Amino acid sequence: MYPVLIMALDKLNAALTSELAALAQEGRSKAPERIIDGYVPPSGTRGPRYRLQGSDGAYIRMNSNSYLSLSFHPALIEAADRAAHAFGVGPGAVRFIDGTFAPHVELEARIARFVGRPSARVFNSAYTTMLGLAIALSGPDTFWVGDALNHNCIIRAMRIANVPSAQRAIFKHNDVADLDGHLARVPDGTGRVIVIFDGIFSMRGDHAPLGEIAAVVARHESRFRDGIVTVMDDSHGVAAYGATGRGTEEHCKARVDIFIGTFGKAFGVNGGFVAASPTIIEAVRQKADTYIYTNPLGAADCAAAVSAVDIADGTEGQERLSNLKARTRQFRDGLQSLGFESIDGPHPVVPLLVRDTDRTRAMVRGLFERGILAVGLTYPVVPRGDETIRFQVNAAHTADDIGEVLAALKELK
Repeated sequence: MYPVLIMALDKLNAALTSELAALAQEGRSKAPERIIDGYVPPSGTRGPRYRLQGSDGAYIRMNSNSYLSLSFHPALIEAADRAAHAFGVGPGAVRFIDGTFAPHVELEARIARFVGRPSARVFNSAYTTMLGLAIALSGPDTFWVGDALNHNCIIRAMRIANVPSAQRAIFKHNDVADLDGHLARVPDGTGRVIVIFDGIFSMRGDHAPLGEIAAVVARHESRFRDGIVTVMDDSHGVAAYGATGRGTEEHCKARVDIFIGTFGKAFGVNGGFVAASPTIIEAVRQKADTYIYTNPLGAADCAAAVSAVDIADGTEGQERLSNLKARTRQFRDGLQSLGFESIDGPHPVVPLLVRDTDRTRAMVRGLFERGILAVGLTYPVVPRGDETIRFQVNAAHTADDIGEVLAALKELK
């Protein structure tokens, strides 16, 4: 009925088939997605397990960002249910066109208090938060300097903000001397400089050296009309580590100018946020395309996130954080005793450096056969020689769970 369209699609299908085949040949194609179709609650000394479609077993998830294990918390589920009944399951409009509901405003005030800022704005993801902030901050004389291992959202943010190559620089990972050199080379007449980095680098579990970055920035700030602004995406850090769960700032005892985070990891819900001065937040509201032109979170997500922040900020949150720290230490110590190589640190992202593609894949397969879900990172996703299995410890993991994972690794070693 529509021959021209069908012919065009046939051509596109053929072209995309070739592109997909190239991805597979290069080792960059994604494996088929496993489908979780069941949840087994904690029982006795065992933490939760997850059932997979087409499999008879139940699995320990060592690949989940839900660091405080809040997504099944009854208070969050009840809050979401109440908000959905009061406001519906979707906002029905963007924020500017009467799509702002009371739970949006409540969540923005609550997360601003949690991270110690006067103002915040929520987005439907941390990824779109970063893109929107870049649009709001960029101007014709803005220069960007980023860490070499920054998350894809930061890399895309520079591109979507149309930052030309002459106005951006990349410093070696966590190398403040290299950052110092790049700042010294920023051209005179530049009006605004953005230094941007992850708080926790999600593939490695290491953190940005905030105090050292602040000292380097202070040496150069007076050269530029609008100074140097530090931006940190602490999506993997906020609520997941630090004495009271305030993340990288608390661990380093230093602060950044603009804080970006997520509700989709330690808080166990969905959505992202940016927290800063009221002026910056208003500029984001007025200028960020990813805020202006897309629907926000539903009221249910916002209400659940408020409940999650309340828990993280209270006694129960501290108890969960304490268990998370203990299980992280147990796992890290266990890897060391087994003779595995890792990157030290307090964060529940724990990398096991295998340094061989075939062995990494075999170990991940062996873990799966023993009822454990983990992520293998191999070339070309990581450089040759850096092949890694990334483990993520959660607060719902028990001592027996971690013992089971370590026993499996001992067999595989």
